[in-house]
Amino acid sequence: MTKTRVSLIAAGLFVSASLGGASLVAAGEGITRLAGPCDRTASRNVPQPTAAQLAAAGLGKLAVASGDRRVDLVAPPFSRPTRVTNPLFPIAGLRSAVLNGQVDGKPFRTETTLLPQTRILEWTHGQCIEVLVSQYLAFSGHRIHEVALDLYAQDDRGSVWYLGENVFNYENGIIAETAGTWFAGEDGPAAMIMPSRPKVGDVYRPENIAGLVFEEVTVKAVDQTVAGPRGPVRGAVVVEELHDDGSRERKVFAPGYGEFSTGSGGDVEALAVAVPTDARSGGRPASLARFAAGADRAYGSALAGNWSVAAAAARDATDAWRAHRSGSVPPRLVRPAEDALASLVRAVEGRQTIEAARAALRTTQAALDLQLQYRSVASIDRARFELWLRQVIVDARARSADAVIGDIATLEWIRDRVAPGLARVDVTRIDTLLRR
Repeated sequence: MTKTRVSLIAAGLFVSASLGGASLVAAGEGITRLAGPCDRTASRNVPQPTAAQLAAAGLGKLAVASGDRRVDLVAPPFSRPTRVTNPLFPIAGLRSAVLNGQVDGKPFRTETTLLPQTRILEWTHGQCIEVLVSQYLAFSGHRIHEVALDLYAQDDRGSVWYLGENVFNYENGIIAETAGTWFAGEDGPAAMIMPSRPKVGDVYRPENIAGLVFEEVTVKAVDQTVAGPRGPVRGAVVVEELHDDGSRERKVFAPGYGEFSTGSGGDVEALAVAVPTDARSGGRPASLARFAAGADRAYGSALAGNWSVAAAAARDATDAWRAHRSGSVPPRLVRPAEDALASLVRAVEGRQTIEAARAALRTTQAALDLQLQYRSVASIDRARFELWLRQVIVDARARSADAVIGDIATLEWIRDRVAPGLARVDVTRIDTLLRR
């Protein structure tokens, strides 16, 4: 990381310090523990909550499936648990994915990233398992909403199991609670999240700890075709998920993507782009580079109050987007780009400094999502880190303490993605500045 970018960190955090932001939990801490020496895994029955336990948890009236429909009652050995090859849940190969939609009437967007580190946990007495760690970072109304560190492994038959999650739910930029956190072995049994060959009528529980977390899934359709970022995707599976409150939700899982869409009522969250599945060769298109450059110029000129330059930059970004839009663009990335551009043009015309800068950053975010197909995940995450540094500066200038604290929390989580590719001295410098 360059000295210029590190200086930007210092500038952004120095400005935010005047707002009196509280220190936040370090990202990734406390995910799991290694209990000590233990054996390789062996086939075993998965403990199930009894009827009395379900009743005690208030789940006694749930219309759960009979045991003969369950495909998750026995866990085979896990000889190579981090080698996940199940096409319907390809977490080992899916490096980065963006999902978007609307939840509770607000724009909702998530970044799912496979972290480079694995973890080891004692998932059942005397048996340890190595698990993959996937970071789920969700934004509601363009602000940090939830983070989860999800643990996955594949058994020797090809089914993928969920072995826990560390959850952080945010309100006004601060961790409000950690409801939904659980670890296999410590809190209850491991749970299947995708069978090796799902069939209509199969039932399994991705979460199965009465009184803590509970979900039951029924496979409703297989071999479906869905509209993906680059065209039709065949072989998708449709399931219905029963929640602990009795509500039901439809989900779609697609080969090469995993969880593809979910929704109930008016809430929808669907996959927008994922790599390497949607990666393209040939380098970043010139129109997309101009789109990003226009957003960048609009940000700087709006903060400087140079409205003629900001207006020209917004026009350049709009023209570049139209040129890029005429080609092949993942459908779910169209609206975020156009909404951000429209907000940018309105704010620049109204000479609204803070709104123009924020809209420029949303335009940059849209450009980065589009560029995920053409650039390395590491370079996109470094650019996202810089984007949120700029967001710190804008929100500090607006004297919005809640927003600044949330920005820094976002930086802490993205830091976990970029740190493995940086020199240790740069990581130390970043960590020091973030904590300050």
